[in-house]
Amino acid sequence: MTPPEALVRDHTVYSCVMGSRAFGLATEQSDTDIRGVFLAPTPLFWRFEKPPTHVDGPADEQFSWELERFCALALRANPNVLECLHSPLVGHIDDTGRELVALRDAFLSRQAHQTFVRYATSQRGRLEADVRQYGEPRWKHAMHLLRLLGSCRDLLRTGALVIDVGAQRESLLAVRRGEVAWAEVERRMNRLADEADAAVGRSPLPPAPDRARVEDFLIRARRASALLAGADDSNLAAPQRS
Repeated sequence: MTPPEALVRDHTVYSCVMGSRAFGLATEQSDTDIRGVFLAPTPLFWRFEKPPTHVDGPADEQFSWELERFCALALRANPNVLECLHSPLVGHIDDTGRELVALRDAFLSRQAHQTFVRYATSQRGRLEADVRQYGEPRWKHAMHLLRLLGSCRDLLRTGALVIDVGAQRESLLAVRRGEVAWAEVERRMNRLADEADAAVGRSPLPPAPDRARVEDFLIRARRASALLAGADDSNLAAPQRS
């Protein structure tokens, strides 16, 4: 079986920087979070043992999804996955990756309202638990929750997902530094959630993603990989019996 790190090293079609650096919220202490998509060679799926759906590493703060898994999550409007396709900091991209990025509007739909808000609700519950236990939340997480809610509202209003916070940078960093009272942070969260709720009914986004368009891309990528492997008999050779 091909080692997972080799799949990332040799078959990545797209990688980008995420986290605070992509959001425009980086400080001197910020990590560089790498997220990527790899296309496992089609012949690997012909065996009983399938290639992994994701790989953690090999570098620190690096995580990659296999293309099919990535597309499936994006079709379900997973916030972390959708944001990867809109990172302004692209590290590597090939022809397949460029086609994937060109498809990013096919993944966007009003379903983002449910997934973004559901994720935000779970994160808010954790922040509230911290407040009850420690008297204050983890301010960095509170900052990113506000960012996510604002991103969701703007996506529903405009139909475009923009992950750089732009002019909101300083107000969000003030939250991270603990300079904004928790009551005020809660008020902002409530306002952004209400504005997202109000925007969904008038959103220019379609009710559902374009699944057929994405599936066509995935099939073509798998077929091209199989044809490439067919030109290299070593990729198709059956494991030798002992």
